[in-house]
Amino acid sequence: MISLTRWTPKLAMIAACTMLAGCSNMSTPSWWYTDQTPPSQFTPAAAPNVPANASYYNYSPAAAYAASGTGTGIGEFAPMPYVAPTYAGPQFSMIPPTPGPMTGTEVGMKVEAMRGELSNLQANVQANSDQFRLIRQETEVLSQGYHGLVAAISARLQVGTTPGNPILVQQWNEAQTQLDHINENVGKLNNVATMVAANSSVANFMLESVKTAYSISGAVDEDHRQLRIMEDDINRSLVMVERLLRELSEDVARQTSYVSSERSNLTALSMAVKNGELYGTSLSNKGAMSAPSMILPSARPFDSAVQPVISQSLVDSTSAPLVVIRFDRPNVPYERELYTALSKALERKPDAQFNVVSVSPGRGNPAFQALGTSSSRKQAEQVMRSLTDMGLSPKRITISSKSSPSVDVNEVHLYVR
Repeated sequence: MISLTRWTPKLAMIAACTMLAGCSNMSTPSWWYTDQTPPSQFTPAAAPNVPANASYYNYSPAAAYAASGTGTGIGEFAPMPYVAPTYAGPQFSMIPPTPGPMTGTEVGMKVEAMRGELSNLQANVQANSDQFRLIRQETEVLSQGYHGLVAAISARLQVGTTPGNPILVQQWNEAQTQLDHINENVGKLNNVATMVAANSSVANFMLESVKTAYSISGAVDEDHRQLRIMEDDINRSLVMVERLLRELSEDVARQTSYVSSERSNLTALSMAVKNGELYGTSLSNKGAMSAPSMILPSARPFDSAVQPVISQSLVDSTSAPLVVIRFDRPNVPYERELYTALSKALERKPDAQFNVVSVSPGRGNPAFQALGTSSSRKQAEQVMRSLTDMGLSPKRITISSKSSPSVDVNEVHLYVR
């Protein structure tokens, strides 16, 4: 008989070793790793659809879209086809009057008549809205054509052309025609605004009639309920009428200012076409801007006959002229330098007044001096016309003449007041 007491420690040791050996084949628990996922359990996430030649930092959905063949390359947005904007215009969806049962009373018949009047009013307002939309669309087309012509003229003048180029003259005439049509549309807008204002008066009168109908005797409860509904319908329509009238007023003011400004620019452009060189926008559109402490000559060398005078201050330049033009030969090209000097002066002092002074030589016999004074006066008038062609208001220009023994030829001086 074998003694179990003797074998017990050995059996316990064998059992423990068997259990440890079995543990080596068990799966490792998921909580065993605390800082990283074991390689045997790691499943990589699906990689995004990144283009093969895209780096990590420049990848974007737009770049991937461009790399798909629609765009031009990585990091570039795919060019979308241009669609010309279509202006929908003021959309006024008028809600028709709310119907109601006939009560047979005097107030009930009055409410029914008001429904018919409100329907007519809404039809008129809708017609005015449609006219407004069509005028706006036509003005947009005319403006595009006008600015296209002006841009073509300016581009040709920028690269250089002959004075009075007939092609530019024709384009200028077409631009003026387009601007005239835009001005005609301003008149049409005024007519529509007048009709809308009349509709607004009708709506306000109807609203007062509804309020008065509450005090008519012989009404039933249904009549007063329908009067309240009618009052709401009229107020709703009145809001649309007032909104349309406000938009019309804003459009008229905006288009009137636009036409006035562009007429001045077109006048300045006509002088540029006549001389074959580009100057800039009309002087009437020059606003207050910050400027350096003194007037500097332009980068283009000045003609020897035109001498812009550098003045430290434009507050009172009556002692020193802003520009001196010497008429020592026929057809002196002074317009470009004159425009540059005036532009800089108006930047410093937008409300400046100007004095054009003709200076003739004060030497020789009286007959020679009289001829010099007459020709110098004509030359000053020519300079004054150039100033008005540049957009300067004639009310801001005065003209005078004098003689001086210190000059050899006729001169025209321009002073800032």
